[in-house]
Amino acid sequence: MKKKLLVTLGIMFGVVFLAVAAYGFYLYKSVTDTVQEIHEPIERVTEKREKEVDVESSEPISFLIAGVDSRGDHHSGRSDTIIVMTVNPEDQSIKMLSIPRDTRTEIAGRGQLDKINHAYAFGGVEMTMNTVENFLNIPIDHYVSINMEGFTGLVDALGGVPVNNDFAFSYGSRFNFPEGELFLNGEEALAYSRMRYDDPRGDFGRNDRQRDIVDAVIQEAAQISSITRVGSILSEVGKSVRTDLDLDGMWKIQSKYRDARHNVEQMEIKGNGTRINGVYYLEIPNEEVNRVSSELRGHLGLE
Repeated sequence: MKKKLLVTLGIMFGVVFLAVAAYGFYLYKSVTDTVQEIHEPIERVTEKREKEVDVESSEPISFLIAGVDSRGDHHSGRSDTIIVMTVNPEDQSIKMLSIPRDTRTEIAGRGQLDKINHAYAFGGVEMTMNTVENFLNIPIDHYVSINMEGFTGLVDALGGVPVNNDFAFSYGSRFNFPEGELFLNGEEALAYSRMRYDDPRGDFGRNDRQRDIVDAVIQEAAQISSITRVGSILSEVGKSVRTDLDLDGMWKIQSKYRDARHNVEQMEIKGNGTRINGVYYLEIPNEEVNRVSSELRGHLGLE
């Protein structure tokens, strides 16, 4: 009897071990396949750094998050969302700055003043990174480009995201957002992040909601409960995200910088609306640009 019990336990252990090993292989294969799908390196060296960031030594690092108003697998057109994120692992903090899409600045490589969100349409993510670097006088080390239409699927795969809404508003005929704590699905999150005309702060309020959604996605994706949805999450990431980071780079950053997500500060840059030849722009005063630039440079350890 005892021998049969040991044999039975041995078989059960073997089955469990094989199941865990098979699932581990599935996760590894799914992750590597997804990373290969979203990996789009660019031949670019920033002129704002003397040397590349040493991730192994946990040096501060920066990212450009571009939300592109496109559909399907294409990441083209204007960038509906431009967020600069700096990460300082020493003080375990993240700063997130939304740059209003109507901001008037020089488009790098074209020698002309235009809306900053046009850089993506003119020259893709590389021209956008260069333009943001010149505008803020900071290095942009890596990028993450998100297809905003596909972003809804990612939020749904996470099971939704929580936000704290400052005031009640509607978006179109389908969406109503009461004041207070909300839990949004993918379509709701996209609508929530796009409204601006009924916001007394206009595009600035819209930028705040965009940062809230991005922050919520980061926090939700880091939760252990999300592991049960890993297959659908990876599928949606493959559809909607592109980045210059390879798998090794992602693992290193996740390992060295993950604790910074617990302290996220949202920054704002202010300007004045104006019309030039009938086109609306947001003019950012030089002193305001310098203020924001100085804060970000300090967070990156450059000042």
